Amino acid sequence: MAVVDLRYPFRGRWLVRRSPANRVPSHGTRLYGTTYAIDFVPVDDEGRSAAFTRRAQLRPQPPEEFTGFGRPLLAPCSGAVVAAHGEEPDHDAFRGLPSVVYALAQQQRAGHGWPGLAGNHVIIETAGEVLVALCHLRQGSLAVPVGQAVGVGDVMGQCGNTGNSTEPHVHVQAMDRLDVENAIGLPITFGGELPRNDTVVDVP
Repeated sequence: MAVVDLRYPFRGRWLVRRSPANRVPSHGTRLYGTTYAIDFVPVDDEGRSAAFTRRAQLRPQPPEEFTGFGRPLLAPCSGAVVAAHGEEPDHDAFRGLPSVVYALAQQQRAGHGWPGLAGNHVIIETAGEVLVALCHLRQGSLAVPVGQAVGVGDVMGQCGNTGNSTEPHVHVQAMDRLDVENAIGLPITFGGELPRNDTVVDVP
């Protein structure tokens, strides 16, 4: 299976989560083309996505409290936008005890299929007919319509907290078809490399 080499879809510091460098399938399932998907959480200079206060341990947090909420997301490849959805509302973030409660509703969210899991998203089709998705975008931040040609580094939208997301982050995956329900996930790298979990990627 050919590896799809991408550019990082952002600038700045981002923490790697659920990397296929650590396990496959990276998200515990092969459904919806997610076999080799990877997550990136925006962090500050101290490696934190947000201050983890006593309140945050007990209550959900507004996404605006997170350092990377609203950071620009960039095209990781060139191609044409074949799907774009941007009107799902950003919900609270869940860490500490709230994350346990949120996890209990995972099956309910999965019952809504791809839209319920991906939240706001954009999908790019490359010249090689590979589909690359960026998910969990901020409500109203989509910067590209379906049919628009994009180049590497073009702004796609902003980091948000929509869909199946415990805190603002971007989910990246490559797949073999636009029919996500039946898509097969494809392995990806970034500049020929694949970072492991808990690595902080710093892109100038």
